[in-house]
Amino acid sequence: MNVFYEESGNFKVGAVLADNTTSLQVEAIHGKRSKIKAASVLLRFEAPPLTDFMDRVQKVADELDPDFLWECCAQDAEFESESLAADYFGHKPDPVEAAATLILLHNAPMYFYKKGKGRYKAAPPDALKAAIASQEKKRQLAELKASYTEQLCHGTLPEEFEPVIPQLLYKPDKNSTEWKALEAASIQTKLSVPGLLEKCGAIPSSHDYHYNRFLWEHFPDGTDFSEADQQQALRDFSDLPVADVSAFSIDDASTTEIDDAFSITPLKLGSVRIGIHIAAPALGIQPGTSLDKTAAARLSTVYTPGKKITMLPGTAIDHYTLREYRLCPAVSLYLDVADDYTVTHIENRIEKINITQNLRHDTLETYFNEDMLNKAPTNDPFIQELRTLWHFACKLESIRGKANDANNDKIDYSFDVENDHVTIKARRRGSPIDKVVSELMIFANTEWGKQLAETNIAGIYRSQGNSKVKMSTSPAPHQGLGVAQYAWTSSPMRRYVDLINQRQLIAMIREETPPYSRDSDDLLIAMQDFENAHSIYSDFQRTMEHYWCLRWLLQENIQTINAQVIKENLVKFDHMPLVMRIPSLPNLAPDSYVKLEIQAIDLLDRTIQAKFVEKLDS
Repeated sequence: MNVFYEESGNFKVGAVLADNTTSLQVEAIHGKRSKIKAASVLLRFEAPPLTDFMDRVQKVADELDPDFLWECCAQDAEFESESLAADYFGHKPDPVEAAATLILLHNAPMYFYKKGKGRYKAAPPDALKAAIASQEKKRQLAELKASYTEQLCHGTLPEEFEPVIPQLLYKPDKNSTEWKALEAASIQTKLSVPGLLEKCGAIPSSHDYHYNRFLWEHFPDGTDFSEADQQQALRDFSDLPVADVSAFSIDDASTTEIDDAFSITPLKLGSVRIGIHIAAPALGIQPGTSLDKTAAARLSTVYTPGKKITMLPGTAIDHYTLREYRLCPAVSLYLDVADDYTVTHIENRIEKINITQNLRHDTLETYFNEDMLNKAPTNDPFIQELRTLWHFACKLESIRGKANDANNDKIDYSFDVENDHVTIKARRRGSPIDKVVSELMIFANTEWGKQLAETNIAGIYRSQGNSKVKMSTSPAPHQGLGVAQYAWTSSPMRRYVDLINQRQLIAMIREETPPYSRDSDDLLIAMQDFENAHSIYSDFQRTMEHYWCLRWLLQENIQTINAQVIKENLVKFDHMPLVMRIPSLPNLAPDSYVKLEIQAIDLLDRTIQAKFVEKLDS
């Protein structure tokens, strides 16, 4: 005796070795023995032989038409498969016919719903129509996917892909036909998805690929300002007093948001009055206005080599920036400084400042450097004032206990990108230009933070302890800078935190009620949002600097380059802020110098393959 039975959704046959009523011991065609439940047996038969039973069953099943069987069966009641087979074949079905019918019913779930052992019910007409339409759609999608995959593998971008390229690159719908085809083609071509799309011409610029990813994630509505923000009425500052000073700024050549400037006024007995003047957008941009909400959403200017996304629109920047040859509104911090560069008096003012000149790094570096400081005075612009500020900055640095700080010897890098040509410039962090600007800004941020705290006016502070930097509404020491408290106040056009603190400062100076209390939701939310944004924007800047380092290596056709070991197999490339691991690097002491061979650079993945060549003498 043989049995035809169902096991785990599959139909099988076997010869009965033992029948124990509720279970059977059966032997398959190839000799495997197994125990099955009696309830899983669908029919028993003697003939045809077990060896060719399933072949004959499948042949008959292939000839059956599910549409015809569905029309033949009862539409509103359950039925036995054997009765349907009898109606179809016109006689009591033999084992092959009965098994074939069961297989057909089982393999056509759109047409027949299984209701029990050998029992089925015809699908309702509407449900069947919908299922058939769905199946047809799946078939068409499968054909479409195959067509897309073939085109992609041959380096051709399907026309339908063009509108969805950003989604495919940055936030793919993995259930879409386009993504499935792209994934399949990626596997077949052994290319990454970006690499494949680049091959198909969908990524004409590797730079734009990385830049647009950032915009897609953090500026989904684009970087343009609304018409309301650009046309917002800007306050007239004719009521402000005009300071009797001539101020100058120090900035990179590409800077448009000139936040700070300086002035020197001689006093008696060799003392001077140093003015630190900060642009004052808080005088005109009131909390809750459209422009304020835009700044609160952006939180900071985003910097990347060759590009920037400003926090404020160009009209507002032009109105508040400390541009040369005009009177500009400013919040000023005046320091009376004795001939030994000790501060003897401090005063705050809100006023208009005459900006005589915007000094730029590229020209300033030629005469304001350590070599020129030790030479006779020259007629270079503001050189005497710069010398005074440099001596004062050295005094401030010493007071902070940072005069011999190792950070003063670190190198900062700037990137100039023009027409896709990148230039990487290095400047020692402790250079005169760097020291003057940084020390005076540290002093202003420290002093104004102190004044806010002493007058019990809320502010946003930046502190550091145990190497951890955090922001809070309470003053706390900043160990890295060596100051008792530190509040960002010096870049109100570029950082929203500074704009908030400037509003508080203006209220303090005018003895008015400040816009924000210490537990103000607007203050706390802005602080938390800024911390997140600052981290994201800084990571993006480092990412794009890394990218432009790779571009420079390709641009200059660099085959070998020197690097300094940081630790283990981590090295820093010479003349650029590029740090990476070299797997082939032997075990060398930190600060050792090595020569590396550049083997391959992938701008889409921002990766570089380099091989250790030799150890160099220091």
